[in-house]
Amino acid sequence: MRKHWFPKPYADFVMRMRVPSGFLLAICFGLLAAPSLQSMLAGLAVAAPGLALRAWAAGHLKKNQNLASGGPYAWTRNPLYLGTLLTALGLAVAARSWAVFGVTVAVFTLVYLPVIEQEEQHLLKLFAGYRVYADRVPLLWPRVPREASTESFEPAVYWKNEEWKAALAYLAGMGYLLWKL
Repeated sequence: MRKHWFPKPYADFVMRMRVPSGFLLAICFGLLAAPSLQSMLAGLAVAAPGLALRAWAAGHLKKNQNLASGGPYAWTRNPLYLGTLLTALGLAVAARSWAVFGVTVAVFTLVYLPVIEQEEQHLLKLFAGYRVYADRVPLLWPRVPREASTESFEPAVYWKNEEWKAALAYLAGMGYLLWKL
């Protein structure tokens, strides 16, 4: 595991700012989007793997019950955040706006990366094996695992985690872009 990038008071602050930063992103998206059919197709190509990764991860995550280390969690410690980043970047590409793209990257860098650090501290306290897992699996950018996972996707866990809401939010964003065409 690496040293912290963000001071704890800042990370604590942005932990509370996740939802407001999402509203900021939505406002920028709504006001600055200038989609084309080509940008929407390109955005779909970026966002679809992100949505699939989020769905795969949600079917493996039993929050605060056990350490998720199989499925996508064998490739990256944060598949939900990586999926979120891909989905948001896909929407930014679909919006065909450098400003929306820039705000998306800024929000992920300045809000979500510190949140990831905070969550790592929580997981270190919650699960005795987290440090060994963190030393083996990269923080965000995936790497092929050394051994195959024995954990399988559980549809009931996916539904319990309400991951379908991410897909609905994406469809709402794309629906807005279609309307704006």
